[in-house]
Parts: sequence; structure tokens; C-alpha cells
Amino acid sequence: MILPAYNEARRLPASLARCADFLHARGIAAEIVVADDGSTDGTCDAVEAARDELEAHHVRMRYLSLSHRGKGGAVRAGVLAAEGDPIVFLDADLTIPVEVVDDFLRALRDGADIAIASRYVPGSVVDRPWWRRLMGDVYRALVKLLVPTGLEDTQCGGKAYTAEAARWLFGRQRVDGFAFDAEVLFLARRAGYRIVEIPFALRQRRETSIDFLRESPRMLRDLLLIRWHAIRGRYR
Repeated sequence: MILPAYNEARRLPASLARCADFLHARGIAAEIVVADDGSTDGTCDAVEAARDELEAHHVRMRYLSLSHRGKGGAVRAGVLAAEGDPIVFLDADLTIPVEVVDDFLRALRDGADIAIASRYVPGSVVDRPWWRRLMGDVYRALVKLLVPTGLEDTQCGGKAYTAEAARWLFGRQRVDGFAFDAEVLFLARRAGYRIVEIPFALRQRRETSIDFLRESPRMLRDLLLIRWHAIRGRYR
């Protein structure tokens, strides 16, 4: 299980405890890889403080100290360092609840290569500010236009991959920012991987570490860059 983190010292200990409880309750032998995207707020110390509790639950934990490149770079580093199969990643604040992993594992057992949390499939419940919903809808439309994936939602911070699919896709991923999700799923569709969208309940009224005014132009730029890479044959 990979948790990409950037300045998550305050929220990460509770998230790690929830993940450890979840894995221990289900008897899942697993590791948690915290991929720290160059945090400056003591995230490393927070992870170390949680290590004893995780090990008491028989959950192995690894900490990757990375230079600041973006979420895409952090997830890629976590995937390439992970030793388990399947490989799951969740946002460090667990906005996508860890319990969705039950549905991910079920989908993979049933033959999927990739299972993703989705806000736009029947059964999902979404409670988020109107402006976040609007921005999400605009970005979703741009993804469908520029890098079609055949999916309703690419951006939720909860996904599971077979180890084979994860290593193949993230070995070709180029985008370090938030558009990496669209890039990976775009590549997955082109490669013929079977992807299943999983409904869940999203309640997103808390603060976010994302600066939307700064990140939105970069996300659009990265979508155009993904399209350009595809046209130029750079994903082979």
C-alpha cells in the first residue's frame, strides 16, 4: 500500500493507524510505503513516530525520502519500490476511505487488472463544495477530449493494480504532477488492461493541500504533453 505524502505530518499518523488496523483486521500481510514528495513540515518524524504501532500490527513500513517533483513522481517511486502484489495507492489523508480496498481486491480477484475509485458511477455518494465539483467536471471533460480513457473518473486518489500492470504502466509514465492518473489510465486503455470503476462515498469538506489556482494550468499543460508524447510514439 502506497501513501504519497507532501507536508502531511499532522494527518499522516491517523491515516497510518487506520491502514494498519484495516490490514490487521483482515489478516492481510502487507507493507505500507510512504512516498514523501520533499515535505518540509516534519512528515519524516511523524512516520517514524508511527512505526512502532504499525509493527505491533505486523505491518511492515518503509519511508521513501524524495525530492519534490509532484504526486505523480511520488506514486511512481512508490510503485517501483513496492514488493507486494497487488499494489494499492491511497491519498495520505484517506479522503478515499481505506475500506474501498476490499472492493479493489474483489475486483482484481474477479479478473480486473486495475480497480479505481470513481465518483461518477452508480452507487457513489459525493459531498463536496460546489466549486470543487465544477473544477472536477471541467477537468474531466478535458481528459475525455485530450487523453480518452473510456472511464468516468481518472482522478480519485484510490487505485489498485496487479503488480505486473503497475510496473509496466509506471515504468512508462512521464508526468510528475496531478495529471499522472490520466496518463497511466490512458496508457492502460491503449495496452488493453481491464479496468473496473468502484463506487464509494466521498465527503470532502476538509482542507486540502492542493493549490488549485497554481495546479490547474499545470494539469492542462500536462494533458497536452501526454497527448504530444502519444502522437510522437514516446510511450512504446
